[in-house]
This record gives sequence, C-alpha cells and structure tokens, in this order.
Amino acid sequence: QQRGNTVLVVEHDEATICAADTVIELGPGSGAQGGEIMFQGSVPELLRADTLTARYLRGDASISLPDERREPQGWLTLHDVTTNNLRGIDCRFPLGVLTCVTGVSGSGKSSLIQCLMDAYPVQEDIEYISQKNIGASLRSTPATYMGVADDIRKIFAKENKVSADWFAFNSKGGCPVCGGKGVIVSEMAFMDSVETVCEACGGLRYSPEALQYKIRGEYNIAQVMDMTVRVASRYFAGTVIEEKLRPLMDVGLVYLHLNQALSTLSGGELQRMKLASRLGQSRRIFILDEPTAVLTTQETVELFKELRNLKEQGYTIVFISHKLNEIMEITDRLTIMRGGRSMGVYNTCDVTKEDISRLMV
Repeated sequence: QQRGNTVLVVEHDEATICAADTVIELGPGSGAQGGEIMFQGSVPELLRADTLTARYLRGDASISLPDERREPQGWLTLHDVTTNNLRGIDCRFPLGVLTCVTGVSGSGKSSLIQCLMDAYPVQEDIEYISQKNIGASLRSTPATYMGVADDIRKIFAKENKVSADWFAFNSKGGCPVCGGKGVIVSEMAFMDSVETVCEACGGLRYSPEALQYKIRGEYNIAQVMDMTVRVASRYFAGTVIEEKLRPLMDVGLVYLHLNQALSTLSGGELQRMKLASRLGQSRRIFILDEPTAVLTTQETVELFKELRNLKEQGYTIVFISHKLNEIMEITDRLTIMRGGRSMGVYNTCDVTKEDISRLMV
C-alpha cells in the first residue's frame, strides 16, 4: 500500500478490519439472504453504523454464551512427545469438556494434535475434522453430501412407479445437453473456465421427461431439490430425510438449497457442512483444526452453540484457535503451546487474556 498498490482483503478478523482504510460489509445474512452492501466507509464511520459487524466491534454484541464449566470425566495422556518441533513434552486432554489448543503459528499445535491421533489409533470414538477441502464440485450438493438424495429419489420412484434413475441428474434423468451440471463449462486456454447457465434446462439439471413426474401431486424433482434445508425438513417431517437434514439445521445451514453446488459455498459453510456430516455418527471425541478461521463472529457463535450442545451430551471437543475472545468465553480447558513446548493445561476461568498472551509469546 505504501508503494501505491491497491490491496483488497477478505477477512473477518477484528484487527484486520480496524487496520483498513475502507471497509465494505456485505449481508444482511448468509447465502440467499446476503448479497447486499450493508456499509461502505472508514472504520470510524463503521463503528457508528448499525450493522452486525459494527455491533460486534463496539461490543454491543458478544460471542459470550452463558454456561457452567464442566469437570473432566477422564484424560487422554501423552508422554515424552518428540516430533517436528515438539521436544519431549507431556500433555493431558480432558474428556467430556471443551478444550482449546492455542499458541503462535509454528508453535506445534497441529503436531500435538497429530500425536494425539497417533497415540490412540484404535480409538474409534475420535473424529478429526481438518481444514482440508471436502471435495466440492458442481455435482456435489447438500443433498448428496448428507445422503438424502437417494431417499428423495426413492419417494419419487415409488409414487410414480418408475425407475429411481429418472430422478438422478447424473443418470437417466439428467439434462442431455449439460449432463446434469446445470451449466455449460467452456474451457479457456489462458484463463479460468467460463460457466454459463444451460439454456436447455435453465439450470435445473433435469430433462423434460424427468420433470413431468411429481410427488403428492405438487412438486417435481427439480422443485424439491431447490428447497432450502429448512423447507425440506418441514416438508419431509417425520421421515428419514428430516433426520438426516437435522445436523445441517443444528449448525445453522438452514438456508442452503438441497441442489446448491458445494463449489459455491464459502470456507466457513464447508467447514460446518463437514461437521454436520459427522454428527449423526457414533463418535464421542471431536478434534477440529481451526474451525473458526474463516467464520464471521456471528457464524462462530452459531458453531459454538452446537459444540456446546455436544459437550452437554457428553462429547469431548478439542479445537485449535488463536482467537482470545473465543478461548476465554467458550472453552473449559486451555492448552498453550510455545516454541514446541506445552505450557500446561489451564482452567479458562483461572487465567486472563493477558496471561494467555504472555504465555504464548
């Protein structure tokens, strides 16, 4: 910037926002509820505005969630861990509570978590949720990822007495022009591919033959797949479809459409999608690597509400984070890493932000 360059940053971090010359806030919500410019101006002007970001920056809204601290129900223990920059450390992870592992970048947080995974290889209860992409593509949707697409196809096939393949966009029922993608992808030699809506199906993905069939005399397959998670849960209330969609409701992804390509989701939405897909399993220990790295403060609140609910059900939650406000308000226990060493496990009610900052440096 000092050299005359223009710098554009997409960020939720409070310090980065406050360091900017100009702030543009989009909203008011996520997905179809967003797309509007809620504010554009300087940081002082933002602090006087009545937007969600402004309310969090001023302290009018808080990430704090009332909760009683829980006592450990046991421990996962590591002894004399030496790998990467970890040098013979001992560490304990309490069971049945919410624990944060923190420290500066490169201090050994991820290495410590990996050692925990390696130390308990037969521990089938452990579910690790990383920051890696979930394999999003044009053909991957919330319906396919959560396993409800097959259930919906079976309902259509049963009511119309035809093959379920008619209701799969990557099979017999797919648009013959775009192959069920809903878009035509034009490969460009020296730039990114260009996507245009398929003129044959109008982006619906399905052939005219498939769209002639309906369920309950109301909706065809494209109309059902275009329902949001919330609407579909109500429409299929009392069925296995509602049961499979409930985790998406729990993590706040109620606004996603069943047919929405996962490639259009943000990093925060993909992270919550990944968590939701694991909630229906019999895992008892969740390990999350920087789960809030790409989330807004409001999205962080929604995510931690679900993690707190899991904790109240007896689950163990371990996550990595650098954000002191999350650490202090959300977790029961805190493991601080510094220079490849564990500085100890603390009750968060016994330390302050200043204590944490001092131990991390």
